Amino acid sequence: MVLRIKDNTTYAKDTFTTVQSVTKKIADQTLGQLEREGIFVFPETMAFAADITNEQMVLRSKNNCYCTCNVMGFLGYGQEHLIIESRFSTGRQDNFFQYLLEKVLALPNVVNLNTNASQEYHLFDWSALLLPYFLKKAMRKGVFKTYVRHQYNDNHVKGVIDVARHVRTNTPFIGKVAYNQREFAYDNQLTELIRHTIEFIKAKPYGQRLLRSVKMEVGAIIAATNKYEFYARTKVIAINKKNPVRHAYYHEYGMLQKLCLMILQHDKYQIGLGVHQVHGILFDGSWLWEEYVNLLIGDKFHHPQNRSNKGAQELFSKVGGKQVGSIYPDFISHNLTPRIIADTKYKPQGNIYGKDYLQVLAYMFRFDVKKGFYLYPESGKSNDSKLFLNSGSTYDKNVVVRSDISLIKCGLKIPCDIENYDEFKIAMAQNEAAFKQAILD
Repeated sequence: MVLRIKDNTTYAKDTFTTVQSVTKKIADQTLGQLEREGIFVFPETMAFAADITNEQMVLRSKNNCYCTCNVMGFLGYGQEHLIIESRFSTGRQDNFFQYLLEKVLALPNVVNLNTNASQEYHLFDWSALLLPYFLKKAMRKGVFKTYVRHQYNDNHVKGVIDVARHVRTNTPFIGKVAYNQREFAYDNQLTELIRHTIEFIKAKPYGQRLLRSVKMEVGAIIAATNKYEFYARTKVIAINKKNPVRHAYYHEYGMLQKLCLMILQHDKYQIGLGVHQVHGILFDGSWLWEEYVNLLIGDKFHHPQNRSNKGAQELFSKVGGKQVGSIYPDFISHNLTPRIIADTKYKPQGNIYGKDYLQVLAYMFRFDVKKGFYLYPESGKSNDSKLFLNSGSTYDKNVVVRSDISLIKCGLKIPCDIENYDEFKIAMAQNEAAFKQAILD
């Protein structure tokens, strides 16, 4: 059974009747909790972020309804499959989600993420698309090297003698000794797993195009895995499942290992044989949106990043030599006159309220800014909204609008009526130009 839903939407609980098992597993679970249960969450830093809240859930219970949040992706449990599209999906094609992946992750448009495709392809397509990104990121630390146990049989003993193998192999004695030695090696079970994944993707119609952007990394892995054998794939998968990479220094390789296992096991997932746990891949729409906006306006704005603790600003002066009140506005303009603060929100205009206002107003007060922005994706149903700050108090009956301080909800129009992806990209380029002009004017 397959159910398709959209992000930032409320559904009656009866909607999920056909996927009750998977719904029970994921409802009211944070992305951090789901990741620990084996779900692949992107970006991977989310599990270590300090700002994981109830908003980072796939499904949040509310009375007799389930509310989706800023998450897109695919989840499966046995024969049940839940596909979460962007709310801008046309029903046949999720152009906006594909556009974000292409822009933010520099992914080639080689896979058609058609929302009407069979559910078995979603997990493989989305996970395969991420391989170049994670391969390149992991190999910035070089080809993975670890201890490997090698067996030798010669007259240059350098390790532990294997008595049983020596008796079996060297009787009668011919001058050789059987021994084992642990050595650092590039050809190990993890690099073999990566090699098997590369070869698996190469066999796909779009494989060569997908791997073109990581040609050097692929070449290094192939050169390192001289013992690669096609028929050893099942064994390599089993060993890697039992021995996940846990060392903090090789965190990127741990994520790559997890992704490779997902890609190579997609056949198991698609037919649902023996699968008794939730599996899938999830994308944080708010992160994708923030990084995409950075590509549009990053040349004019500083971009502090709370997930990686970069560019922290302090609310207060130091106390006892320690920083107090670290904040991370999404965007701070380079220009000082006038300086602009902007905050990205991957949710509809009507859902930006309450504490959202307080957060940006605090940023504006800290930097003595007169104009702030909420930058969000808009389906075209709402126009930009300009809010002016009040002064005075209702108790004193002297509330007055301050025309000098404003907060603007500025939406990037997403063309939801275009199904052809190439035409969608042309329309997006036009809307992006208008979006940047509205912010910088």
